[in-house]
Amino acid sequence: MSMAPLQLEKLLDEKKIAARVKEMGAEITKLCKKEDLIAVCILKGSFMFYSDLIRSIDADVRTDFLGCSSYGNATKSSGEVKLTLDLTHGIQGKNVLLVEDIVDTGLTMDFITKTLQARNPKRLITASLLFKPKALKVDFKPDYVGFEVGNEFVVGYGLDYQGYYRNLPYIAQVTSMQ
Repeated sequence: MSMAPLQLEKLLDEKKIAARVKEMGAEITKLCKKEDLIAVCILKGSFMFYSDLIRSIDADVRTDFLGCSSYGNATKSSGEVKLTLDLTHGIQGKNVLLVEDIVDTGLTMDFITKTLQARNPKRLITASLLFKPKALKVDFKPDYVGFEVGNEFVVGYGLDYQGYYRNLPYIAQVTSMQ
């Protein structure tokens, strides 16, 4: 199978993304500079944002990963959330930063935050690079948001379409699919 060709329009360039991620890292540093933090990367889409964000946090950070899927090969969330990889460390009594690439319906983050809250962390903080408030199906807003975007389908900087386009250093809106 070869890459699905898409027509793209740049939405957020590398400089804008880097500046905002640095700002978010500074905000999170203020919140937890004297305490350990477990930063949890929600795979696969948030890996680029996650690696840049944790390098911008000036605190003792442990890393962990959580695999989650709700898209399959579609351009919209299926609404069915599956955990595909669980944490390797316990989070009870710990400060946890949950890092997501995009919150659209809110169903994935709602599911994950409820799942992790049941494990009794000291504090659970959420950060998402992108937030689509018009697409929400549940009442969920990340504690830290990089950028609010409209309801368009976006790719790049970790976000994909059928596994492709994650390697783009910017975020692009898909204007048409061929």
